[in-house]
This record gives sequence, structure tokens and C-alpha cells, in this order.
Amino acid sequence: MKLLSLLSTFLEDDQISVNASVLEQHSKDESYHTPHDPDVVVFPKTTEEVTRIMKTANDNQVPIIPFGLGSSLEGHVIPYHGGISIDFQLMNKVLEVRPHDFLVRVQPGVTRSQLNKELKKHGLFFTVDPGADATIGGMAATNASGTTSVRYGVMRDQVRDIEVVLADGRVIHTGSMTAKSSSGYHLNGLFVGSEGTLGTFTELTLNVYGIPEATLAGRIVFPSIEKAVSTVTNILHAAIPVARIELVDARSVQQVNKTNETNYIEKPTLFVEFHGNEAGLKQDVAFAQSIAQDNDCEEFIFEHDTKKRALLWEARHNLAYSFSHGSPGKKMMVTDVCVPISELTGAIIDARKAIETYGLDGALLGHVGDGNYHAIVMIDPSDSAELDRAMKLNQHLVHYALERGGTCTGEHGVGTGKAQYQQREHGPALDVMKALKQTLDPNGILNPGKIFAIDRVTN
Repeated sequence: MKLLSLLSTFLEDDQISVNASVLEQHSKDESYHTPHDPDVVVFPKTTEEVTRIMKTANDNQVPIIPFGLGSSLEGHVIPYHGGISIDFQLMNKVLEVRPHDFLVRVQPGVTRSQLNKELKKHGLFFTVDPGADATIGGMAATNASGTTSVRYGVMRDQVRDIEVVLADGRVIHTGSMTAKSSSGYHLNGLFVGSEGTLGTFTELTLNVYGIPEATLAGRIVFPSIEKAVSTVTNILHAAIPVARIELVDARSVQQVNKTNETNYIEKPTLFVEFHGNEAGLKQDVAFAQSIAQDNDCEEFIFEHDTKKRALLWEARHNLAYSFSHGSPGKKMMVTDVCVPISELTGAIIDARKAIETYGLDGALLGHVGDGNYHAIVMIDPSDSAELDRAMKLNQHLVHYALERGGTCTGEHGVGTGKAQYQQREHGPALDVMKALKQTLDPNGILNPGKIFAIDRVTN
């Protein structure tokens, strides 16, 4: 095979694999989308090796698909056109911690938990928490966010600079180490969320934060979705510095109880966390409690103990896996949309009705502090009728969001699953995106078919 011969001129034998199990591992992500094997998987160790891989692929018009841990949810890493899957697991070093600048420089294969373990030595932490222990490169590629975005912002807000290898092998930097700049175009914003369609990340410089003196987390139970969301809005209006504020519906709590053997009240619930100092937290929690009581909360429980807080968030983070493990033989379809906060109550109520209308078993949860919510539905991919109902539900949720000034995805990204909605959401702006793609990737080798179809290649 010509491609293998070319790659073997600069990569070691153990950095190149066509083993069937390795190809299968890189044929899929955590989504319900149909897998497809790459032609070869490579494991670079340096930026120089990535550069040579990219040049080889571009010269021979072979697709390139960056791969982190495969935890994405919209088919981002599935190589539908074959080609080279670049696995960054060997580029997993924390290169530099700059505690006085509140910055860290890492390779793309570093995972979130690995990074925070290193940062803890310096009294720092990295805020973006999507639930999965994803790689930093993958999180930047999809503009991940998660539970802490209401306080600290999403991935795009944390990236100061990226070292990017372009399709033709050129290496560029998208920013600097400064807190602000008025120089040139905002390339960080362009490449974060580009899902491997514009270039491949080999280093990232990120904002980090001081570990708070004190942390409190708890549950607040409500008689209805309306009361729960109203509480969120009131807390935000009161400028209470909440670090996380997550909504789970009654079906979600039911599944948590079943999997974790807990006995939480099976009603709409907010999972909340505050960061700060001891004196300030007491005031924040007391203020939040009064707001919740004004909205008829039925239970208000906060945990000071570190272990109990961890168990609380473990239940929230593992909710998707609770459904997956509780439905043997089925695949999980997790979709997300984002709406203005003023539209959130209506959106979640409409989504619950839609799940029931389509005869599906599903739950709703979300980062309600920023209007982003998720639907988890368990489906049998071999049941065409059930799959069709699930796809119609997905379409319904997206159309509802777009009609109200929202977006088809708040954090999961476009991949293949949301590509069909890009024209409707962006209109003529999509043509600008395609023009940028054509300029940076004229041969269409970079993750072809993701976000939009442009000069798709086969080999």
C-alpha cells in the first residue's frame, strides 16, 4: 500500500497500525452514528511528525481525521471517507505551567483529569467540565463546555493560543499569551469549534484559575419545570455567583435512583454548586435558598463534605451512562440545542411532550444557566421505525430552537449529526464558512463531510 510506505519513511512501525481492532476503535465515537473504518491509524509524537503526516496526506489527497478519545456525540471522528486517523494519545504532555500568568501549555492528547491533577500542585484548576474525561484537543475542536460554563465560560473563552498544522503542513499560532489583543483577526475563535476541518492542533495555551477556598454543592427539588427554571433566572438576575446550575427532569432522577441506588425525590431538580470563600458562600446559599422557597421548592439540601459533593456530581455526570447501562442492546442518542434563557421553560416542556408523542423513552437535562439542554433517548439502531422516530424528535427539537433564536447545538458540535441544519441556521454566513474552508483546505482532506459537505474526497 503506497500510503503505508510513505508514512513508514518517517514514523516508527509502532506508530502506524492497520490492525483490525485498532481500526475498529477509530471507526466510531459515543454516538449512534454508523461506524466506518479508517485506512490506517497513526500515533505521532511531535509537531514535526504531524506536519509530515499532513503533507503526505495533502500531496496524495488522503483524508485526515484527528482523534482524541472518541467521546464525541455527533460522529465527529468517524472516517466516512477512509483515510488517516491521527490518534494523539502519545502527545499527552503538560508542557508548561505559568502560575503567575494563570496559563498552561499542553499537547492535544492531555485529558481533563490529567491536566487538573498537574494544576492542583500549583493551586490551580481548569474549568471546562463536559462530563467525559475528554482530551483538551478534542474539547477545543468541538468548543466543549459543560457544567461550569455559567460561571467561567466555554472552551472558546479559555483558549489563548493554538499551534495548528494546516492541510499543507504549515504551522501557525492563532494567538499569544496576553490577556487581550486588538491585532489582526481572531483566529482562536475560528479554529476552536472547527472540528478538525481547518487544521490539526498540536499545542494549546489555556486560561486556568485559582482553586476556590470553599465549595458547596446541593440539590433543589421543585414541583414543576417552570418553577425550577424560574429559580435559575432569579438567581442569575440577583447576580449570585453560581458556579454550576444543572437541571434534570423527573425521568432523569428516576434513572439516577435506579442506577446509583439513591432515593432522591423524582421531580424536576436543580444540581447547584457555589465557589468562593466561607463567609461569602453562606450569604450566597442563604440568598439562593430564599429565591428557591419563593418558587415553592420542596427540598433544599447542600453538601459541605468533599466526598458527598463528588457523589452528587457523579450522579449528574454519569446520567447518560446510567441510561446506556440500563438499556442493554440499545444505543444512546444524545442531542443538544441551546435557546435564549427566556425560551428555556417552553423548550423543555415542548421537548417532554415530543418525546412522549414519538413514543420514546428519554430524559431531559441541561446547563440551564446558559439555555443549553440535552435530550437522552435510548434506541435500537436495527429498528428502522424507532430510529426514524428518534430522528424526527431530533429534528423537532432543532427546529423549535432555531425558530426562537437558538442554535442546533450548544456544545456537542455539528459533526455529521447536525450538518443538515447548518444552512437553515446560518443562511448566507454558511457560504463564508465554506470559503474559509476552501482557502485553508483546497483539497478537502480535513475531516471531510463534517459541519458541511465541501469537496469531499475518497481514496
